[in-house]
Amino acid sequence: MATAKRERQKAARRQKIEAQQRAAKRRKTIQRSSIVVVVAIVIIVSAALLFRGKSTPTTTTTLAAGAATTTTLAVGTTTTTAPVHFAPVASPSPAGTFGKAPTVIVPAGNPPTTPELTDLIVGNGQPAKIGQKLTVQYVLATYSTRKVIQSSWTAQPYTFTLGAGQVITGWDKGLVGMRVGGRRELILPPSLGYGSVARGGGIAANDTLVFVVDLLKIS
Repeated sequence: MATAKRERQKAARRQKIEAQQRAAKRRKTIQRSSIVVVVAIVIIVSAALLFRGKSTPTTTTTLAAGAATTTTLAVGTTTTTAPVHFAPVASPSPAGTFGKAPTVIVPAGNPPTTPELTDLIVGNGQPAKIGQKLTVQYVLATYSTRKVIQSSWTAQPYTFTLGAGQVITGWDKGLVGMRVGGRRELILPPSLGYGSVARGGGIAANDTLVFVVDLLKIS
């Protein structure tokens, strides 16, 4: 009888131990499954965010519609709210005659490291302000080519809203204060032009730009 009782006790202990082991195994399995689910969720969310970032479209605008050489600017890439201080153009182009295509001369030597601005012809009326719509004619030359590479005079005037990021920062900052009938020369370092991006058509990476702009209309 004693032997049978001990055997039953041993069997009960074995069953208890086996039940504990099965319970521990189930807990480990649940823990592994939970970890796998969390990792999968993190991977899915990360992939979704990455895809969303890559699929965001880049909006571009044309600097001069219909010009012989079209230059494009990604909206917002170079626009800055920081104040810009212009020095006078050290060697300005000839003033010429308003209403006729100007002659643009790229100054000799290395490009300036600070932006330059000179009114070759002073216009009349109220000065242009941020938020106003300007209609202009312009000629563009670059230091990399030392020649004119684009002119709206061969196509049609260009209209844009001043300060709205529709054009390069050098225009948004450098055309403030112009008056209708005026002609202004701007020499813009890469930070106010197209930066390190080569735009082609005579605009190299880190190029310095020389513009002569005629203001035809403010609206």
